[in-house]
This record gives sequence, structure tokens and C-alpha cells, in this order.
Amino acid sequence: MLTESRHAQILSFMAKVDIELVKDVLQRSQLPALKISEILEEIKHEVKVATQEGSDKEPTVKKQFVFVLSDPYGKFKDDDYVGWVVQIPEDDNPSDVCEQIFESAYDFNITPKGRRYPVKTVTEILEAGSAKIFKEHKLWVKTKEPILVVRTDNKIPKE
Repeated sequence: MLTESRHAQILSFMAKVDIELVKDVLQRSQLPALKISEILEEIKHEVKVATQEGSDKEPTVKKQFVFVLSDPYGKFKDDDYVGWVVQIPEDDNPSDVCEQIFESAYDFNITPKGRRYPVKTVTEILEAGSAKIFKEHKLWVKTKEPILVVRTDNKIPKE
């Protein structure tokens, strides 16, 4: 039986090479017909096993982007603001993002690194948190460093 990495190699190979071409090459190599059919059967079997294992994976999650704005004073003014871009599953409610970040912070703080350097702010968890912890909460952080927010009135001035 082949290893998992070998299965992936076979799938990759078979995606590039037609099985009929492999059959033709084997026949030209002057191998006995019995040996050729054994090799082809083994290739077909391994491709079937590898495809079944590949289909066991979770389907990819469709995601939506959410911008998390840092408003430490609770007011929107003409001040400069920063924020982070994160992704959540398409079906999730964007207003739940903050709760997912808080839960990620709680989980981070119980890790060995989190016990040494506990996070206390959203900025700290988004910068220090690992992708593994965020993924457990169905959250994918796209910008670890905060980015500047530019305000606009959403109108293009006429000449």
C-alpha cells in the first residue's frame, strides 16, 4: 500500500498524463502483457483510493470580508482611525465578529505563550494570535497590522 504523499503524487501525475498514454509506453517497453495489466490495475486502484481520500476533506468555506474598526472612544469624529480586515463564513452575521475575536483571545490566553504574554486588547490578539486559534472560531485575519481608515462622502466631485 502506498503512503498518503504517494497518493497525492499519483493523483497529480494522473491529472497530467492520460492512462492510455501510460499503457502505450508500457507496451513499447516490451514488458509481458500480464505485467502491463497488473501495473495498470494497480495504478487504477491507487487513483481510486487517492480520490476517495481526497473527497473526505471538508468542502471549502465561502467567506465574506469584514472590516473591524477601532473606535476606542466610542465616537466617530474627524480623527484618524485604524482597523483590520478579517474574513468570516458567508452565512455568519458580521456583528458576531467581535465576539469571535474575544473568544479567540480567551483561548490564546490559556496557551503557554498566552500565559506568559496575555493579550488584553483587540489590537494585541489580532497581532499575536495564531491562525490556528482564529480558525477554530471560524475567523481568518487578513491584516495583522492595523490599517488606516480614510473617510469619504462617497461622491465624485463634478468638474
